[in-house]
Amino acid sequence: MSPSAMWSPVPGRRLFVVLLVLLLAVGAGVGDVAAAAGPGASGAAATPDRARYEVTLRSDADGGHWSGRQRVSFRNASDRSLREVYLRLWGNGEDKCGTPGAPSPVVVSRVSGGAPGPSAVDCTALRIALPKPLTRGERTSVAFDVSITVPGRNARFGREGAYRFLGNALPVLAVHDTKGWHLDPYVALGESFHTLTSDFRVRLDHPSALKVPATGHTRTLSGRPGRTVTLSVADRVRDFAWAAGPFRTATQTTPGGVRVKSYWAPGTPATGVRLTRTDAVAAIDRFGREFGRYPYGEIDLVMTSRFGGGMEYPGLVLLGTTEEGSAVVHEVAHQWWYGIVGNDEYTSPWLDESFAQYANYRFHGWDTRDCWSDVYWPDDSTALTASMTYWSQHRGEYHLLYMAGPCALADLERVLGGDTMARLLERYAQDHWYGVSTTADFKEAAQSMTDEDLGPFWETHRIR
Repeated sequence: MSPSAMWSPVPGRRLFVVLLVLLLAVGAGVGDVAAAAGPGASGAAATPDRARYEVTLRSDADGGHWSGRQRVSFRNASDRSLREVYLRLWGNGEDKCGTPGAPSPVVVSRVSGGAPGPSAVDCTALRIALPKPLTRGERTSVAFDVSITVPGRNARFGREGAYRFLGNALPVLAVHDTKGWHLDPYVALGESFHTLTSDFRVRLDHPSALKVPATGHTRTLSGRPGRTVTLSVADRVRDFAWAAGPFRTATQTTPGGVRVKSYWAPGTPATGVRLTRTDAVAAIDRFGREFGRYPYGEIDLVMTSRFGGGMEYPGLVLLGTTEEGSAVVHEVAHQWWYGIVGNDEYTSPWLDESFAQYANYRFHGWDTRDCWSDVYWPDDSTALTASMTYWSQHRGEYHLLYMAGPCALADLERVLGGDTMARLLERYAQDHWYGVSTTADFKEAAQSMTDEDLGPFWETHRIR
């Protein structure tokens, strides 16, 4: 995610970061729910594993409401039996549990394959008790009806005029590992999200007047009179997002063979749309050479004039676009740093935001020798590697992930040398392809590239 800012597409232009003060939704009851992991938390591999989502949804006339059925099958990869799973209903993050007259935007009902419990973490987590313990290597599935109402705000799950954005709207499985169940609260400033790669098969039935960009390879079929069905197949992705509206569209294929599909609202500046498309085509191939070939074959760019900054999802990015372009390079870099090379975005947000912005710096050729002149650390205790618990309580400092983070990585490049840094990132990406990385993993990988003790470097750069 980029903050609400203009990331200048012009090489050499000074980068200004203007963060909006966003409301933070801090959930309650995390401790009680996390404790449900109990003894099974120790020695458990990340699970549920190899999840497969099958989704059928139908929209109303303007794409503001979607309802249907969702089924998810999964495998227990841990050493301990699974007695429950949790659905994350991230779309409820800002509205929480709603009110009697205005329920939560995402509602799950008619659960089969398990017994649902009460909602937790401000209605962003739903426990489903399995009918019997799921032992290591076994598969099972749960299914449920889902109702999704797009909120009236301009946000990643929201709307702008006639356009609907459905980021983090679809319920997904929470992760269980050696720390137990990851049931962190939603944050509007940044991300809380932590998921394992999964396969999605999604059928979206909508009015033909609406274009529906979505994660994955999509194709359209004729539906009932006046309606179209958009089918999407997405393998090994961490989430599924879509949008809906009377977009204008264009498609081009990069020299490397990736299809770039552009969707923009008619009021979006034409110059910005052209710049965004040009940068996206160049970035997807360049990062493919630097970090490993983009594996999904297709990426959708969704552009409007008033969306704040940008937001990344596998194979789809939402972009606020002006005459000077958009945050597209940063968001495309997230296809690797969060999407392919995963991380717990609540615990270690620097691993995706700082890495994506470092890639952005390199793409535009920004001079990083004076990088630190705009960085101010509030006190000695502040760490670049802090979690969203810290950043959500110190929102005025969150920009450090976008400024100090890429500066630190640029300094590491100077210590290791350009060629060695390039090999490090390529190797690191391959070692964690479709997996989950940690700060400790990256420090170990960097240290393996040099005989110089990097301990003082980590301490100086607040990478702890």
